[in-house]
Amino acid sequence: MTGSPSCVYVTHLVSPKDGSTAAECEDAVTVLPDCSHDHMLRQPLTAGVCDGATESALAKDWARLLSRTAAEHAMERPEMLAGGAAFEKFASSAVAQWGPWLAEYTRSRVAEGRPLKWYEHTKLADGAHATLLTVRVDPDPGPAARPAGETDGAAGPAWQWRAAALGDSCLFQLRDDRLVQAFPVGAAAEFGTAPALFGSRNHDAGLLARRARFAEGRCGPGDRLFLMTDALAAWFLSAADQLSAVRQLLEYSGQPDDLAEFTRWLDGLRESRHLRNDDVAVVRIDFEGR
Repeated sequence: MTGSPSCVYVTHLVSPKDGSTAAECEDAVTVLPDCSHDHMLRQPLTAGVCDGATESALAKDWARLLSRTAAEHAMERPEMLAGGAAFEKFASSAVAQWGPWLAEYTRSRVAEGRPLKWYEHTKLADGAHATLLTVRVDPDPGPAARPAGETDGAAGPAWQWRAAALGDSCLFQLRDDRLVQAFPVGAAAEFGTAPALFGSRNHDAGLLARRARFAEGRCGPGDRLFLMTDALAAWFLSAADQLSAVRQLLEYSGQPDDLAEFTRWLDGLRESRHLRNDDVAVVRIDFEGR
């Protein structure tokens, strides 16, 4: 937007699989600061995107706790996105919160007259699991990033993003409606049935840090970042006409007040067998300015 101050707009949407309710959705998103999608952000922002593993107990609850903890930690201690000891501290912090949460959940079940069954205890002993994508975006005083091969043109405002991922929730950077970076999965063929997962009872923080992947990049005005859980990410990377896929994303992901329209679009993709019937979470970050 020529003549406007540099800023960032953030939109996020979460939709359950066909046949499930919002309360059953195992995808979770936390964006900080928590503000309206039409609010102009000029300060750092963070996002946590998690996809709970259906086969584990209380996956949706762990996904919500983990996404919130990741976004908060990335805001307060951005060095976690460089990996190593800083990421290990984050991992330990997230796992440490599961025990108290589970104890409170167990007490509430008893108070409601629905104590845990023996088979629930058995599954809970294995812990809950989820994928994790954490992103932080900061204003960058340097010149805006240029497309590959372009060196002319005036320098403009820029933003730096840093990301950590464990599993197959993905970040895509778009410029001029073209994909310029994908992380941590770069091709549809790379999606599998057993992605790396962050376990609620995994106290080996070093192992989690070694399994995590890290990336960074820079964005200029007009660029966009999309953060997606695996089903939508796989659809995007496998699209025969990627420009058409980008335009669909832009059309249906920009209005969080119209979740019904977003869900109808997803249902159409499912009916045509282009999208696997799974929960979907997406965060869209638009960079604007002179």
